Amino acid sequence: MEFRQEPGRIFATGEDGRLLAEVTFPEREGAAEIDHTFVDPSLRGQGVAGQLLQAAADTLRAQGRKARPTCSYAVRWFETHPEYADLLV
Repeated sequence: MEFRQEPGRIFATGEDGRLLAEVTFPEREGAAEIDHTFVDPSLRGQGVAGQLLQAAADTLRAQGRKARPTCSYAVRWFETHPEYADLLV
């Protein structure tokens, strides 16, 4: 699956343009607030959400930005990926 990026958003769409997966991380109070993760039901259980979070974390690290996960999936993802703890505010 190929992800595309926009400021504060990483996502994938199907050939028909339908949204298949996304993570959003708008800038709030000096950090990227990871506030939403979505994966289409047809793709759930295949690790897509984890790939999205890793892409977001890698993007934030490359940009020298900090993260504040607020969506429940993102909170759990950071808890299980201590190698990204340096990104947390």
